[in-house]
Amino acid sequence: MRPETAHRPSGTGLNPVAERAAALNARYRHHGAIAVLRHAMEDPEVGRLALVSSFGAESVVLLHMVAVTDRHLPVLFIDTEMLFAETLAYQLELTERLRLTDVRVIRARQEDITARDKDGLLHRVDPDACCTLRKTEPLQRALLDFDAWITGRKRYQGGARAALEFFEAEGDLRIKVNPLAHWTSRDVQDYIEENRLPRHPLVAKGYPSIGCAPCTTRVNEGEDPRAGRWRNLDKTECGIHIVDGRILRGGSVAA
Repeated sequence: MRPETAHRPSGTGLNPVAERAAALNARYRHHGAIAVLRHAMEDPEVGRLALVSSFGAESVVLLHMVAVTDRHLPVLFIDTEMLFAETLAYQLELTERLRLTDVRVIRARQEDITARDKDGLLHRVDPDACCTLRKTEPLQRALLDFDAWITGRKRYQGGARAALEFFEAEGDLRIKVNPLAHWTSRDVQDYIEENRLPRHPLVAKGYPSIGCAPCTTRVNEGEDPRAGRWRNLDKTECGIHIVDGRILRGGSVAA
């Protein structure tokens, strides 16, 4: 990646977000995942870029792609301080194994935790508020220095993700890059196997989708892979893919 692209101040000389996302989709619509990722790192229309990774069940795919393309790309890891111990260990393992040089651990401000979740039980009474406090707000602060961020979302995950494009406008804030948008579950598993990448240790224990420990359960055979996230609650997203209360779909904000 060119140095001037990597370190350019956020927002400098860039066209409106929606306009850039549409142009990027038109330019790279027929490219594969690795090519989209590489172009996102190099195309001046994207701007300053970071990968946001949960170091979850499928995160190793994008982390590996970044490592072999530009291991110096900033990687933002949100530690909600409610993660499984296995996730924290996995994050350290992958960072070292892939030789990632700029992994930034993002946490909520202590004063916010003290004011809004001093006893650590907010997730029981208001999981949306807990996600906002421990995940969404810290990430939004961390992203202030970036024009775009890479996500691991895929169409096959369904719901609001079913119409994902490679590039989408996050309101008028920044671009989200989804290199794996068109991948299937089999594609993900094949990539992990072909590159002999280490899996998250909880996957073998029945956790195909992994979030915070209090809000993630094992998934039974035949269930949707995300069925263990916020089980029995009317909640499917943590909030980092929602702008002004609306889930982003396929390049724009949808009602």
